[in-house]
Amino acid sequence: MEHISADELHNRVASLGSDELILDVRSSQEFSDGHIEGAQNTPHEEVTGELDTLKSYKTVYVHCKMGGRVKMAAEALQGAGLENIVCVSDGGMQRWTDMGWPVVK
Repeated sequence: MEHISADELHNRVASLGSDELILDVRSSQEFSDGHIEGAQNTPHEEVTGELDTLKSYKTVYVHCKMGGRVKMAAEALQGAGLENIVCVSDGGMQRWTDMGWPVVK
């Protein structure tokens, strides 16, 4: 599984294709407080319920606030057989907002 930083995700966002997804595994309340444009919210403990949907993407960038929940979610998805997971394990949404990058509320 590939691991990238929030900075690297930010660099890739503008060129993401329709076959790529940003999966925000924070709580629905955290998501509604601000998220990356186009991201899908599925709390980390529910990600394996989305396997069929997630399989349809070439790449799924999984992130949370700082990196703890993303590790659990990414490992669960990889354990369920998904090979298209990229783990945003350095920074997450905390880094995104600290940098002043755009969010949707």
